[in-house]
Amino acid sequence: MKYDIIGDIHGCFDELLQLIETLGYSMETDVPIHPDGRMLAFVGDAMDRGPHSLKTLELLFKLQDANRLFYSPGNHCNKFYRYAKGNKVQLQYGLETTVAELDALPSQEQDRFLARYREFYEALPLYHILEDGDLVIAHAGIREDLIGVTHSKKLRSFVLYGDVTGERLPNGRPVRRDWAKHYKGNAFIVYGHTPVENVRFVHNTVNIDTGCVFGGALTAFQYPEKQTVSVPSLQPLIQDRFTKFT
Repeated sequence: MKYDIIGDIHGCFDELLQLIETLGYSMETDVPIHPDGRMLAFVGDAMDRGPHSLKTLELLFKLQDANRLFYSPGNHCNKFYRYAKGNKVQLQYGLETTVAELDALPSQEQDRFLARYREFYEALPLYHILEDGDLVIAHAGIREDLIGVTHSKKLRSFVLYGDVTGERLPNGRPVRRDWAKHYKGNAFIVYGHTPVENVRFVHNTVNIDTGCVFGGALTAFQYPEKQTVSVPSLQPLIQDRFTKFT
């Protein structure tokens, strides 16, 4: 199968629609369909920070209902799931924007949306292994020794948050190891989570989070062609949110 794997959307719904159209999908049935049978896939974090998290999620719900969804949830997805279950979570780091959209809805519609999101999240695998193991989609990446593992605290932490050290930067963000530099596996790993100015190919991995919500671009990675398609962001540029690797 051929895939168009889309990076972190973070509520940038207009850019998502533009990218889907650029990739050649039709929206005539409210579900993106490609004339050549290509399938959309996502590295997660569809919501938070951007202007249209609920619209973005509603599109993903439709893809899931049509059995056409390949989505690897991210840390923002997990936090919103905990919120949707009624757990006490801090409304910061972007969640407050999604909750503000929810609060603008009638209470009955809020309840419906949160129930649908719980169903959505609970049906997702932590990551996808596709094409007989040749392709792996994981939100923050995955170590070679964790590929094939289905449930463990180490796996869950890695695919949601990356290879964190437990330390924090002065701005409060966690310190993460550059796991891709040490990856030696055969599976090609597509991930996001860490915003970069340009698509980052390292060994058999690619980071496609080009920081759309921070004014960069929304990027799709085409497999098996291993080429990228991007559309520019409509959001203000926040330069210091992009990670620079040495």
